[in-house]
Amino acid sequence: MSAGAAGGRPRDPEVDRRITQAALDVFGDAGWAGFAMETVARRAGISKPTLYLRWSSKEVLLTEALTANLAKVSAVDTGTLQGDLVELTTQMLRLYTGPASRAALRLSLEAPSIPGVAEHYEQLRRSQIAAAREIVRRGITRGELAGGTSVTLLLDTLLGGAMMHAMSTAPEKRETLHAAAREHARRLVGFLLNAVADPAVVAAAGLRPVTAPVFMPPV
Repeated sequence: MSAGAAGGRPRDPEVDRRITQAALDVFGDAGWAGFAMETVARRAGISKPTLYLRWSSKEVLLTEALTANLAKVSAVDTGTLQGDLVELTTQMLRLYTGPASRAALRLSLEAPSIPGVAEHYEQLRRSQIAAAREIVRRGITRGELAGGTSVTLLLDTLLGGAMMHAMSTAPEKRETLHAAAREHARRLVGFLLNAVADPAVVAAAGLRPVTAPVFMPPV
């Protein structure tokens, strides 16, 4: 929770935005070992006292920065398995190609060892996994996937592929991939559903057979 004083001059949302983005940038560049309030203040172009008026510690600052700025991989329900998986994959691609991508990667590696952040990250991780698994289970229930489909293998293949594609894309091309995230998500989902879904379901969903190899070069 931020530590702004009640009853004082209203906080400037633009200053808050600059600070939280600076916090993500510093964390993404230097990790927790190099994350310091002074460094964040300098990156945001403000004084350290101004920073402490808003956040009481670097743990509180990083937690709020992650909550406010990190793209969420959240529950979706478009009514079809294809639509749900496309939305989920789009969220994953945007997470790892957006302005907080370095912080997101650092978080996956360092969160368990950061006081005050570990619990928040674990709760977020569990909710995201539950949301993704529910999407696949709904598809099985609706008959869009066979009852014996492995939920874990399907999600590992799809989301792991999306994450690796984003990470292997050259830095100067990630903005292009970020803008085209939904189209790439459609290609990934189409390829996977052509491989695992009932042919009748694939035809009903309007998915065209995908003949390209599994590996798709980064954009």
